[in-house]
Amino acid sequence: MTTGTDTKWDWEIKEKTSWLGSSPAEFWSYRHLLVGLVRRDFLMGYQQTVLGPLWVLLQPILTLITYVLVFGKVIGISTGTVPPVLFYLAGIVLWTLFNDGFTGTSATFSENAHIFSKVYFPRLLMPVARLVGYLISFGIQFGFLVLVLAYYWLFTSWRAPSAFGLPLALLVILLISIQSLGLGLLFSVLTGKYRDIRFFVGLGTRLLLFLTPVFYPVQHVAPKSRWLLELNPLTPLFELFRWSLLGQGIVTPGQVLYSVSFTLGLFLLALLTFNKQGDKLMDVV
Repeated sequence: MTTGTDTKWDWEIKEKTSWLGSSPAEFWSYRHLLVGLVRRDFLMGYQQTVLGPLWVLLQPILTLITYVLVFGKVIGISTGTVPPVLFYLAGIVLWTLFNDGFTGTSATFSENAHIFSKVYFPRLLMPVARLVGYLISFGIQFGFLVLVLAYYWLFTSWRAPSAFGLPLALLVILLISIQSLGLGLLFSVLTGKYRDIRFFVGLGTRLLLFLTPVFYPVQHVAPKSRWLLELNPLTPLFELFRWSLLGQGIVTPGQVLYSVSFTLGLFLLALLTFNKQGDKLMDVV
């Protein structure tokens, strides 16, 4: 800091909010806090539990058993040439990432108002830390999916596509993460202003599950009703994910471009809204 009229401060709090929020350099300077938040969320999530982090694998396994019994055995939904276990597990793992990322970040302001009102740091750290924690859990579940893929490759007659599909799968994971974070940021502002919105978050995700090809192939949906699925920007991503790993899925470049454009547009809108409304919400929550 220097004296005189040209005083320069290391950082300064102003009464006006910015659409752009914190600069990348300022956000990076809080990287150690980000690591601490991720560690805190992960440890708190499994405190006082019998199985601890094993729940990361147990949850998709129990869901997989339910899907195989209900949709595979009772209802009899065909999964084509892909073994039902692989088909359902791929959808469950990807949906879990989206669902956790969205619902976990949608209550950022209502859950952390007591922290935001007492200490300053980039507000974006909180939802990003949540998402990073969910990505760690997803990494474990995705590793389990790869092991199941390897089992079917080595001990059955089914064959997966070439390894060149893996970069596409990683692209889908990135887009799903961005989309869930974008929706979470947008709804965190809404739930901060209107608390009853959080009830619609849970209801909305349950309804969205049925409009997303998580437990059924798109080709089995009647053509006259398929447009509902095509309006859902998640549909091309789920189909591309299965096509890249399992070799089965209906997706076109135009549909992928639609999902990418929607995801990036949503994230930009959500980020600007989150940055502009963040400080104002402190007087509400």
